[in-house]
Amino acid sequence: MKFSVSSYSYAQLTNSGEYTEEGLIDLAKEMGFDGIEFADIHPPEGKDKLAYAATLRARAAEAGIAVVAYCIGADLLRDPAGEIERLKGEVDVAAALGVPVMRHDASGGYAADVRSQRGFSNALPTLIDGYRAVTRYAAEKGIRTCIENHGFFCQDSARVLAIVNGVADENFGALVDIGNFLCADEAPGVAVGNLAPYAFHVHCKDFHVKKGTEFVPDDGFFMTRGGNYLRGAIIGHGAVPVAQCLRILKNAGYDGFLTVEFEGMENAKTGVALGLKTLKKLTAAL
Repeated sequence: MKFSVSSYSYAQLTNSGEYTEEGLIDLAKEMGFDGIEFADIHPPEGKDKLAYAATLRARAAEAGIAVVAYCIGADLLRDPAGEIERLKGEVDVAAALGVPVMRHDASGGYAADVRSQRGFSNALPTLIDGYRAVTRYAAEKGIRTCIENHGFFCQDSARVLAIVNGVADENFGALVDIGNFLCADEAPGVAVGNLAPYAFHVHCKDFHVKKGTEFVPDDGFFMTRGGNYLRGAIIGHGAVPVAQCLRILKNAGYDGFLTVEFEGMENAKTGVALGLKTLKKLTAAL
């Protein structure tokens, strides 16, 4: 397996102005990654997104690092037709970046979607139609699309499977985030086992966990769908059974990139570097 890093992992560095997105390419290469994933891109003033994507692609080629995926937000439950057209434009951006895989969200969040759609089963046909339309457009450009277990409403493996199997297109699969299942209070090993055969891309993430009955500090924690609490952790430092999840993915035949996604409170460079070190050690032992 090869290793990549999400630009999201470096949010501390870009938010502070210490690094630009172009600078992250060089940083990822220096840290020993084979690839970089962009969680959306943000063109400088006066440059459109397509042109900026081409600039990032050229910068990565110069640095000798692959741009492996493009991940963006989406909400197929609000103006589905309009959102499908917007997402087709994002597929064009993914093509300009030169990525093989694009992930886009299903919806904007859990609470609002329950109110407007009366639950997941009612929303499912709309989500299937939206994902199918986008992936068929993406296939024309040689890009596979996928849904991530992300965003509460479509976070547990059963819901992701319902969408993947409902779309029923070889160009559409899953971005399996081994940590995000905890946001829906699902055991990561079980959930990864459910989705591993459909994996197009993988995020490696870890969380510190506190039960909803425990004292929870004010800083850093957020509440899961089931009322427990999580805080981002360095890979291997939290509660996610990382080695188990990697073994399941390997046994299912996954041989793509493992992407470090760090959202902890520690220094971003430290958190990313230690996460990569752990992944290399664990994969070497598989």
